[in-house]
Amino acid sequence: QAQLVESGGGSVQAGGSLRLSCVASADTGSNFCMAWFRQTPGSEREVVATISNSGITTYAASVKGRFTISGDATQRTLYLQMGSLKPEDTAMYYCAAKPAPRMGVLYAGSCPSVRSGYSYWGQGTQVTVSS
Repeated sequence: QAQLVESGGGSVQAGGSLRLSCVASADTGSNFCMAWFRQTPGSEREVVATISNSGITTYAASVKGRFTISGDATQRTLYLQMGSLKPEDTAMYYCAAKPAPRMGVLYAGSCPSVRSGYSYWGQGTQVTVSS
């Protein structure tokens, strides 16, 4: 069964840094896109950053310049380097993947920024930023 497993969450003071990691099982196959979303209780899950297998990245306005998304060429390992963290970054962070029909096909354009654009999800890793 396809799985995404996140790690790297934790508690940090404002201004600090964290690096999240996500590993996708081989069952996910080759991925067009991978992304980080986050969610707080009572709120919708929102996109943080996306990366396509052609290397195109996008960021939410709230994290641009502070967070960096990266991944390997097989799109089965994903990272999110988070810097200058703010209390409002506190959330559960989820890794997501959009599978490609087959290996070697590159995704054109920017990856989806909505939850429905992704088929596989991890269980989440909590990030807490204190002031």
